[in-house]
Amino acid sequence: MKKKEKEVKEVKEKKNYFKMMFGGINLTWKRLIIFAVIAGVYTAIMALLPITYDTSFRDIAIMLEWWILMGIIIISNSKSPLDSALKCFVFFLISQPLVYLVQVPFSSMGWGLFGYYRYWFIVTLFTFPMGFIGYYINKRNWLSALILLPMLVFLAYLGLGYFSSAVDNFPHHLLSCISCFGMIIIIVLCMLDDLKLRLATFGVVIVSLIVCLIMAGGINNGEYESYRTLEEFDIELNGTVLVSSFTATGKGEVTINNVDDTTHIVRLFGRKKEIYEFTITDESNMSYNFKYYFDKSNNIVQLDYLGGEVNE
Repeated sequence: MKKKEKEVKEVKEKKNYFKMMFGGINLTWKRLIIFAVIAGVYTAIMALLPITYDTSFRDIAIMLEWWILMGIIIISNSKSPLDSALKCFVFFLISQPLVYLVQVPFSSMGWGLFGYYRYWFIVTLFTFPMGFIGYYINKRNWLSALILLPMLVFLAYLGLGYFSSAVDNFPHHLLSCISCFGMIIIIVLCMLDDLKLRLATFGVVIVSLIVCLIMAGGINNGEYESYRTLEEFDIELNGTVLVSSFTATGKGEVTINNVDDTTHIVRLFGRKKEIYEFTITDESNMSYNFKYYFDKSNNIVQLDYLGGEVNE
């Protein structure tokens, strides 16, 4: 009998140790800052190393899954809604600029690299209200599940995209796919105690996955996002550049970040089975035509220059 009680006690201790990161850490401001610096430097290194290109190790510098997990860990170890909001905001305010600051000396873009920070700055601004509301996941009840569900569904959506990438070019991004679904399981088991609540949460996530699959048109038509600079093409741009027309047969989007007169970063968004064409115009009223699509043979987003013309 004593042996059995000892085994049960050991199992409980292991379980409590595993759940410690979701509520058992004394997250002081000093530890939070160290956490932010480590996360930022590590992400920058992964973005710099050539060997990590198009692998799961670089995904932390592009997508949100690991940052969602880190946000939940911070929230679950905060002492109040305000404490949670402030710590989430400061964590992102330190870590995200650091990602680019570490890369600047090693990048051909130099300080122009901070043009990518705009997206992460917007994310950082949202961390304050999200951290404040997110604090209530610590109640571990139905309210907690409702607050967690958008993040869990988003993780499932990202995991589905990574699975599609792994299918196209195995085993690229397979680790990220496993991580996304693993995070969902860990977060639900650690943050929700009631069995019925856990099952209901898993059920909603599964239904959301099915809906995403139907809307995406199957596994091999997943969404992608790519960033390119117009300076890689042999064209002479004058001043600010804008997208003057965009032809899409499916879901797609093109946006341009004019860092300065010589650096123009293009964000290409689309689905893998679609081909998109767009035209940009600069301040000299000169138009340039482009086409982009997902090249499955090389597992890259191909951007082709189709030629330019002077607008009358």
